[in-house]
Amino acid sequence: MSKTIRELADELKVSKQTIQYHYQRLPTKNQQKNSQGTNIISLTAERIIRDKVAKPLVAKNQQTGGKKVTKSSKENNELIVTLRREIEDLKSQRDKQLATKDQQISSKDRQIDHLTKLIDQQQQLQLATVSENKKLSGLCENPNTFKNPQDGQPKEDIHKNKSSKWWWHFW
Repeated sequence: MSKTIRELADELKVSKQTIQYHYQRLPTKNQQKNSQGTNIISLTAERIIRDKVAKPLVAKNQQTGGKKVTKSSKENNELIVTLRREIEDLKSQRDKQLATKDQQISSKDRQIDHLTKLIDQQQQLQLATVSENKKLSGLCENPNTFKNPQDGQPKEDIHKNKSSKWWWHFW
């Protein structure tokens, strides 16, 4: 079925001038006109024009796609650069946090050492106190160990002296 230049241009989604350009370059046997003098495109002419128009469209789409790939490559490169910066920033933050944690751990180690020394001193003091208390309690239980303040001699049991002075002890 024959088509006009406009119909074929609309169908191929190109301008009317593009179709007319390719139509004029067809051999004269493929160029036809209707009774009103309008250019008519036969099936053979349509196939030839389609081939000529379609190839540049495919090439143009490929170029556009290629440009998109190039543009995507640029975007990807920018994204890669941005991500690398972010990675470096994160590494820097991590290193700072680790340094802070190292300082905190070192401080805690010093505190633990100090507290351990204090506990050791407290235990030694408590042991010395218990030892002193045992010595003192031992002295309190043995009254002979106390000395008479008048003569410096150990106090003797009062009952001992009295018991020896009772009159029936003389018999």
